[in-house]
Amino acid sequence: MVQIVSRPAAPERRECGSCGMCCKLFHIPAVEKPAGKWCRHWAAGAGCSIHPDRPEQCREFFCLWMSDASVADVWKPERSRIVLSIFPGNGFLYAQVDPSSPQAWRKQPYFDDLRRMAAGLQDLNRRVIVFVGENATLVTPQGATPLGRMNPEERFVVEPAFGPDGPTFRVARTHASGG
Repeated sequence: MVQIVSRPAAPERRECGSCGMCCKLFHIPAVEKPAGKWCRHWAAGAGCSIHPDRPEQCREFFCLWMSDASVADVWKPERSRIVLSIFPGNGFLYAQVDPSSPQAWRKQPYFDDLRRMAAGLQDLNRRVIVFVGENATLVTPQGATPLGRMNPEERFVVEPAFGPDGPTFRVARTHASGG
């Protein structure tokens, strides 16, 4: 299960409204919902049919668009097709992309914004990782580096490296003990 930093919604500013992108992108074991498929409890225009009794994972999750008022309105997930969140295990910014719009993150203003976010996180040794399903891409201020198949639940470290074509990055995969 992806553990996301739980933050309250931006005060007096934002509501999910018609957006339910998190109801599509995330794996929710409590309701046997696979990642990348709409939850059977989600109905367009009506929202979550079990909202008062939704699982704890759903209750605690607020995407960055909801929890950080500085995130531009263009990033509302139903519009961008991208859910931004911070992974607590490493502080990385994860951009989960709707698999029905796999290139959404490469469009503007999203790609340039992700590169700016990467620049702001670089000195903190934190990274921006884009997931389209299990295909991960590292976004840096300079561009994007495919990392291959990774699961958002996997633990990994991204380290600078030097390759035959110059500076690059290496991914060291680790797994949390007991899981």
